[in-house]
Amino acid sequence: MSAGQIAALIAAGAFVVLVALLAVPLIKLGRTLDEATQAIRKASAEADPLFTGANTTVTHVNTQLERLDGITANAQIVSGNVSALTSLFTATLGGPLVRVAALSYGVSKAMRRRKRKDKASGRRPSGRRRDGDMR
Repeated sequence: MSAGQIAALIAAGAFVVLVALLAVPLIKLGRTLDEATQAIRKASAEADPLFTGANTTVTHVNTQLERLDGITANAQIVSGNVSALTSLFTATLGGPLVRVAALSYGVSKAMRRRKRKDKASGRRPSGRRRDGDMR
């Protein structure tokens, strides 16, 4: 055997050792990737029912929001009707009602003044007898 052949045998032996040393981490990396693949598949399988439930919930919430939109629209219509009714009441009865109130206040104030004036002069109010009966 020549020196070149011996060097080739040493190099081949070193390469075998190197491959053996690198094979262990590669085998562990392969196992890790297999476990990661299984974990992803399991998570995907468990996520499907979760997404289905979330989709059902969102659909239910959308249905409730549509109902709420209808209720809000009806409340807005009722509010507009009440506002119109209030305006109508103020326009038709508000003015005359204020006038009647002012008239009744004026009449009652005039009657109080007359009573005070009659008491001050010592006269009896006209139209009444001492016993309270009307003439």
